[in-house]
Amino acid sequence: MTAAATAQLAFDGSGIDGSLFTSVTDFARDTRWLNTPMELWTNLGLGVFAVLMVMGWWAARRRGAQPMAVALAAPVAVVTAFAVAEVIKKVVGEIRPCRSMPHAYLVDTCPAPSDYAFPSGHSTVAAAAVAALFLLDRRLSVIAAVFAVVEGFSRVYVGAHYPHDVLGSVVVALPVAYLTSLALRRWATPLVAALSRGALRPLLTAEPGAATQAVP
Repeated sequence: MTAAATAQLAFDGSGIDGSLFTSVTDFARDTRWLNTPMELWTNLGLGVFAVLMVMGWWAARRRGAQPMAVALAAPVAVVTAFAVAEVIKKVVGEIRPCRSMPHAYLVDTCPAPSDYAFPSGHSTVAAAAVAALFLLDRRLSVIAAVFAVVEGFSRVYVGAHYPHDVLGSVVVALPVAYLTSLALRRWATPLVAALSRGALRPLLTAEPGAATQAVP
């Protein structure tokens, strides 16, 4: 499909909340001192969610096979939610704000025309991490939720997404990641318990004896 045909078929989401988008980007124009930190955070900040999942895995080593299964399921749940969001992104085909609203103040560079906006991939990862950690450690999930809000705001701040792109990613990511983690917790717990008695014991449990199936 040619670029012209792609642009013709693409959906313009500026009519949904374009005014709110410009309000945020106008704020970005008035806070230029914050532009660089927000541009760095919007990409590098995703590493925080990886760190939180590693922390959850480390703590799960002392809690038994079932929490460990949930900890190992967390990245799988995030990837699954991201994959679902990417399919939706191709189906909806919403063009980026930088193309539908080119006169808005933009911190981020405009991606290729085939890189659609709805839902936000970055926000999907953040929201999915919140849902995946919810079954493992509520405190880590709350921390992740705070960072997820910042991540979502940053996507609009840098001009990469409309607010509804971020909200849409939350609607997609939370149930997909939660249900994926829930299913893997049930399926993978016996496998983790078995593996914890073998060579992978140091990675799966901190207990000196056989792994137990503690309920989180």
